[in-house]
Amino acid sequence: MIDYEVVRVFCGPDGDFGNELGVVRAGRELTRDAERLAVARTLGLSETVFVDDESNGVIDIWTPSIRLPFAGHPCVGVAWLLRATHLTTAAGRVDIRHDGEFTWIAAQSDWAPARTLRRFDSPTAVDALEIPPIGEWIYAWAWQDEHAGHLRARAFPGRGDGIDEDEATGAAAILLTATLNRPLLITQGRGSQIMTTPLPDGRIEIGGRVHPAN
Repeated sequence: MIDYEVVRVFCGPDGDFGNELGVVRAGRELTRDAERLAVARTLGLSETVFVDDESNGVIDIWTPSIRLPFAGHPCVGVAWLLRATHLTTAAGRVDIRHDGEFTWIAAQSDWAPARTLRRFDSPTAVDALEIPPIGEWIYAWAWQDEHAGHLRARAFPGRGDGIDEDEATGAAAILLTATLNRPLLITQGRGSQIMTTPLPDGRIEIGGRVHPAN
């Protein structure tokens, strides 16, 4: 098994929670897609990032079942780990800024894979949801404080690859921010926290806290 690191992305204010991300710095050693998929499946995390060129921020993102051209939580996590100023994904260049305890990325909303954004009447209704059937990627959300832009969310990938619920999901948060066209503070999963804001050039900035998993 190749060496890897694990970080928690979009942690809560006390450093708790966050979505675990696998990072393989020596991505160049795995030249075949089948090798990368095997590593992602073995780790069993929402996503695993393979760093193909650390100096230029070139990365390749995999779930336990598919490659993704872009995903928010992997970009934020690997940006923090590498202290990168930018990343290059299959979708395009991702700009980064580091602001104290927060790491931010800026990306186009149309880079995010399709998601069903499903609004509920209350956070209680979101919390009560059961895992839905496989086949649809659902981002369930409800306002906690609409005036302040605070909301509660849960994410259900529906891929059938062992990830029944995503603890914190950057791409879905980007899509929701683009849809609502306003800054958001999202509490997702067990207590992860995601911050977003639309930028004047049409991109969405998304950020949060990152901590080592151990």
